Amino acid sequence: MDFVNRTIELALQNVEQGGRPFACVVVKNEEIVAESANQVAQTNDPTAHAEILAIRKACEKLQTEHLTECDIYILASPCPMCLGALYYCSPKKVEFITTREDYAPYYRDDRKYFELETFYSEYAKPSEDRRLPLFYNRSSKGIDVYKRWHELNK
Repeated sequence: MDFVNRTIELALQNVEQGGRPFACVVVKNEEIVAESANQVAQTNDPTAHAEILAIRKACEKLQTEHLTECDIYILASPCPMCLGALYYCSPKKVEFITTREDYAPYYRDDRKYFELETFYSEYAKPSEDRRLPLFYNRSSKGIDVYKRWHELNK
C-alpha cells in the first residue's frame, strides 16, 4: 500500500467534510495499525490533531506506549505538540509530506500565544519571558508525588 497517498487521501476527505487539512497513518510491518485525520474543528478539541489521535489508537491497539517498530506518515511537518508526542512514542521513522513553508500561502492557524513561524523560539526563552503567562509555583508536597512513584516503581 502507498502510505503517503493514504495520508493525503485522509486529509483531503477531512477537508471535504469541513475539517482541517491534516492526517496521520501509523504503520507496522507494512500494515496500517491506526490512522486519523485532524478532528479539531469537528470536536472543538485543540488537542485532536491527527498525530495525537492516530498515536492514541495505535498504542491502544498494540497495548504499548512505545511505537518503536512503527513508521508514521503525516501530511505536514509536526506542530510542537505533535512533535512532542512523536518523541514520546519513539517511532522507527516519521515521514512528512509538506512543510509549513509549502502550505503557508494556503493555510494559517495562529493562536493567541504563538504563530507557527515563531513558536519554536519560545522554547529557548526562560519561562518568565515566554508569551504564555507561565509561573513556577513551588510546593514541597509536589515532589512527594514523584517520590511515591519512585517507591512503587523501583
